[in-house]
Amino acid sequence: MKKEVKKSFINEDSLEMMVAILLGVTAVLIAWATWIGSLHGGNQATNYTKSNNLSAEGNSEYNEGIQLYMSDLMAWNSITGFEFDIEIANLNGRKAEARLLEEKLELFEQENCSDELIKAIEWANEQEEETSPFDSEELMNSYFESANEKLQQSEDLLEQGQKDNANGDAYGLVTVIYSVALFMLGIITVFKKFPNRRVVLIASAVAILLATIYMLTIPLPTGFNLLSFFKR
Repeated sequence: MKKEVKKSFINEDSLEMMVAILLGVTAVLIAWATWIGSLHGGNQATNYTKSNNLSAEGNSEYNEGIQLYMSDLMAWNSITGFEFDIEIANLNGRKAEARLLEEKLELFEQENCSDELIKAIEWANEQEEETSPFDSEELMNSYFESANEKLQQSEDLLEQGQKDNANGDAYGLVTVIYSVALFMLGIITVFKKFPNRRVVLIASAVAILLATIYMLTIPLPTGFNLLSFFKR
């Protein structure tokens, strides 16, 4: 009796069906990679825009902080001048003049000193050694706290935008690999000999597999939720 020869998994009967399946799967994967890459590109543009806006706001607030610092410094110089004049008046027995200067000083502080500067002056008066209110970290931080927060947010968004750019480029590479595999699947019929067709089919399948594995290592866009695209 003649022994029945087992057919190879990839044979002339199954090759066309496998090519058709891989063509369909590859087309879907190309569409997916292109879409996700475009989402990364959109996130990149959004993050870059937000980063630029926050950077502009942060720099503007930083300049405002410097102006406020200079204004408080000038106010403090005036306060020390008042205090010096009050001390001289008291030493010379000019009590009425000293009280008048104290009233002027109180009015000046109300009109020209911020709450942060007043707190810093009180803090400086409580110190054992002679201390300037500008030695207070709380006061100095108050000038630039908001600006530094926005500048830090700007840097974080810029970094996220750079990651989105890199991820978008990676998805672009995946699309290229899938396209090469699609091209090879499309030219299989050009080869007349079956062994050559099988080699091209295997090479295409390997390319698709490697591209898919690589794609799975690339992060999805921040906040990506497939279901959200179906909600209205």
